[in-house]
Amino acid sequence: MNIWLAVAAINGALAVAAGAFASHGLKVDSHALGLFEIGARYHMYHALALGLSALAMRTDAAPRARISAWLFLGGIVLFSGSLYVLALTGVHALVYVTPLGGLAFLGGWLALVWAGLRLKP
Repeated sequence: MNIWLAVAAINGALAVAAGAFASHGLKVDSHALGLFEIGARYHMYHALALGLSALAMRTDAAPRARISAWLFLGGIVLFSGSLYVLALTGVHALVYVTPLGGLAFLGGWLALVWAGLRLKP
């Protein structure tokens, strides 16, 4: 659980850094800037979701919460990462990876629901 909480915090910091970079240092056209900002926004949302998963690992729901954490991390890499690379390089081949990241995010949320249903009142 401690490792996953650290992974969540690192991703939160990276998302803040990406957002600041987009606001203050990124010199691209408005479309690329919008893509980068979407990547940063979803990066932050799912850094927080990783933190929720890490906290759920302290319970009987740990195996399910661990699945959700891996899916959230995979989604960050695939979804946000592909948008970052697309915005910075213009390489369009990665747009085929972005939906896989979105599916990983959805799977992460569903796995977190599954974990939540395992929690005892």
